[in-house]
Order: sequence, then structure tokens, then C-alpha cells
Amino acid sequence: MNSSLDPKNNLDRRGSEENSEPRFLVVGEVAKPHGVRGEVVVIPHTDLPERFTWLDEIYVGESNPVPVALEGIRFHKGRPLLKLAGYNNRDEAEALRGQLLLVPEDQAIPLEDGEYFLYELIGLLVETAAGENLGTLTEVIKTGANNVFVVRGAQQDDILIPDIPEVVLEIDFDNQRMVVDPLPGLLNA
Repeated sequence: MNSSLDPKNNLDRRGSEENSEPRFLVVGEVAKPHGVRGEVVVIPHTDLPERFTWLDEIYVGESNPVPVALEGIRFHKGRPLLKLAGYNNRDEAEALRGQLLLVPEDQAIPLEDGEYFLYELIGLLVETAAGENLGTLTEVIKTGANNVFVVRGAQQDDILIPDIPEVVLEIDFDNQRMVVDPLPGLLNA
């Protein structure tokens, strides 16, 4: 079970565990305006960009997501172009540049067995196959090739663990742990 096999592994969660506010999953980011009628180019953060066609509204913004009706969607050069209500020209669309696009967690695409969202990994205890405690997974860095897990240990600096099948051997949510086989030299660096 490895997140590199998970087609939905690039979603993040926003929201608080401590209150009843809804939790959100990031499904995209506004790259730039497109044309003069308020459309925006979206960088998808989902492996299913067609999911945008299923939505009537999307939440905009990371810290205080605001629901905005979707007036239209089309694809141009493989990327979604969204027309959001209230953004009717290029200048208004420019204000959206860099904004995250979210959906409530209850609208997440159902996961297959063995799949998970990256946010579910945060807080897992990370140990080697030999049982050595490396620390706690605190962050996931998304790179072009594979994800990198940041593990914060008590005795040393952060350890960067590549999310590849040869290294990540097991993810055990029941016991809140990840078992890894670090590449030679990874722990001695």
C-alpha cells in the first residue's frame, strides 16, 4: 500500500479537527486569467480534472473558503478553464490568481481499497523495518517525480523520505504508523 499508487494522493485538507467547521480538499489552484470574460486557467490538484464538470459551486481561498457558483467550465490545452460567478472580466479574474479551489471533504471522490489522501499520513509514527523510531511524519512535499515525506525526529534534523515502493513498505492506519526501508546513506546524511 503506497501513496504513489494512489491516483487521488495529491489532495490536501483544510479545516480544523477541533471545531465543527467543514473540512475541505484542495482540487485546484487558479493559475491566471484567460481572455476578457472572467475565465481562469486552473492547475488541477486532482488526477480527475473532469470532476470540475460535476460541480455547481466551488470554494475559493485557503484560510476562509468562500463558495462561488460555477457558471461554466471548458478545457483548453488540457487544463480546465472555469467561469466563476461574480468575476466577469479579466481584472476581476486577476484577483483570483494563486487562490486555492476547494470542495467540502464530503464531496471527495470515493477511494478504492488501499488508497488514501495525503493529509491522512500527517501524524503517523515512522519507523524502519527493523523497528527503529525515526519520528513523526509532519509534512508531504509534492515534487514532479514522487512525493517526499518530512519526518521530524527527536534526536536529529528532519529526515526526507521519498515516497517510492522500495522505501515505503507499509502504511498502517490502524496502528498509526508507516514502515520504511531507508535508502543507503539516508539516515547518515
